Amino acid sequence: MVYDYIIIGSGIAGLNAARLIPKSKKVLILCKKSPWECNTFYAQGGIATAVDDTDISDHIQDTLTAGANYNDKEAVEVLSKNSLECIKDLIDNGLEFDLNDKGELAFTKEAAHSRSRILHADGDATGRMMHLFLLSQCKHDIETNAVVNDLLIKDDICYGVQYFVSETEEKTAYAHNTIIASGGIGSIYKYHTNSTAIAGEIQGICAEKGLALKDMEMMQFHPTVFKGTSFARKTLLSEALRGEGAYIVDENNYRFLFDYHKDGELAPRDVVARAIFDYFHKTKLLIYLSFDNFEKTFFRKRFPNIYANLDDLGYDLPFEKVPISPAFHYAMGGIQTDINAKVLKMKNLYAIGEAACSGVHGANRLASNSLLEGIVFSKIAVSNSMEENFKISYENYTSIIKSYVRNQNIDKDIKNILRKIMWDNAAIVREESKLNDSLKQIETFLKEDVGRLLFLRLLTAKSILIAAIDRKKSLGAHFIKEKQC
Repeated sequence: MVYDYIIIGSGIAGLNAARLIPKSKKVLILCKKSPWECNTFYAQGGIATAVDDTDISDHIQDTLTAGANYNDKEAVEVLSKNSLECIKDLIDNGLEFDLNDKGELAFTKEAAHSRSRILHADGDATGRMMHLFLLSQCKHDIETNAVVNDLLIKDDICYGVQYFVSETEEKTAYAHNTIIASGGIGSIYKYHTNSTAIAGEIQGICAEKGLALKDMEMMQFHPTVFKGTSFARKTLLSEALRGEGAYIVDENNYRFLFDYHKDGELAPRDVVARAIFDYFHKTKLLIYLSFDNFEKTFFRKRFPNIYANLDDLGYDLPFEKVPISPAFHYAMGGIQTDINAKVLKMKNLYAIGEAACSGVHGANRLASNSLLEGIVFSKIAVSNSMEENFKISYENYTSIIKSYVRNQNIDKDIKNILRKIMWDNAAIVREESKLNDSLKQIETFLKEDVGRLLFLRLLTAKSILIAAIDRKKSLGAHFIKEKQC
């Protein structure tokens, strides 16, 4: 059997694509773990949108400014100009965003936005509410615990995918169109905010197949995650907190961010994360997020999930400060696509969401543009694929389909070393010599008899390191420490 579509991933981009594909089409959604183990489910702050037609130009400019003007301007224009229609479509189909006292959409502000234009749902659970809504709208088959380990590519055509369904069993599925919506690369960093299912294997497959990856050095580190746990995945403290009045202080209650940028807490994320990193290393003072500006009733209503999570950890908010640090958050780079979300040089392979790089985010993603990107470009991918109506003949795929070993005994130790290497040497501040040393270590690991999934993660890490080495000057989230004379 040949599917009309295979969708890799069940986050906002993949599920919205599935929502827009007619029920008459045969669609297979491959989900690495359970459907809610994706970054969308953990997204707190909200979804950005132009407020009205007059705000489109400002939203475009804010996106370009945050992205250090490294963005693809056409992609940014597509994002903003489609935002109003896409948000209206979600609302018309039953998604409920939070309203203000007048019964109107409640827009809030986040860092680097020139006005309030962020919509939220259930206070600080926007991603979760959008994800549950899209799941409820899904009319196609979802296969869980399906880990893609190869793309079946020949002559610029993707014939389908191969994937693990257990430690030793693999399946092959064919499709006229394949949509990659597998997310970013978070789990290859020691500290991150991502779902543990997000580890960049699909980017590794693309590197192996010679498909273009773009801006892989552009990795965003969220400035404010809760520091008080030992887990790799850190509890995110939403950008919206600072948009609503939370501020960052050292242990002496000094608001040091204004020493780094005139906008203080509301400076772009790369600036805030780098400032915290620099200030801590210079002073060794602990860093906190303060909620002094909040009244308790409002805080519990506006941020119910953050309140409950930190209450469980023993913090009495908004009266106590919370220890914070930066952690890996989002990949601006990824699988290079054109303006129609199609992977470059491919006839029927698409990439959307964080897995893709259309150039929309430039060198630093504007807060809350990620959920919007998933909605807008999933719609574009489905529209383009249905218009082109490409058909494969799976008999034409005559290449050998390899069988892979999922994991090896040596993998766990190497994974831990990999995550430490990436955090120490390819994170907030980078040094060329350390990047080169890291690349040599990764290339050594690639010669080991490792499992397929680790091999793909290593290829993705290699692509990040090479891109970081090749970019000699700092730009946006990519910050190179200058050599000392």
